Amino acid sequence: MSLPVTFHRAASAEFIEASAWYETKRVGLALEFMAEMDRCVSRVSENPLQFAVVRKDVRRIVANRFPYSVYFRAEKHRIVVLAVFHGSREPAILQTRV
Repeated sequence: MSLPVTFHRAASAEFIEASAWYETKRVGLALEFMAEMDRCVSRVSENPLQFAVVRKDVRRIVANRFPYSVYFRAEKHRIVVLAVFHGSREPAILQTRV
């Protein structure tokens, strides 16, 4: 059974910003990025506990092909996406969202 997924406001903004950036690099690349993020979120929704804890109760899935990770918290009845981070960003920023 899949859990519903909600996005922290900042995570939504990061996702939109990254998608827009990829579209400026090549027409259609944003769609490919969005599809990969959707794949990641779907995997998390299906089986969140398979992903390693990286800080307290925050887990991470690393995207394929794009240098991004999705940081999330698995709650009893939902998944909360806390961040959609480029690999070069400092994950300590998550402390403000935890």
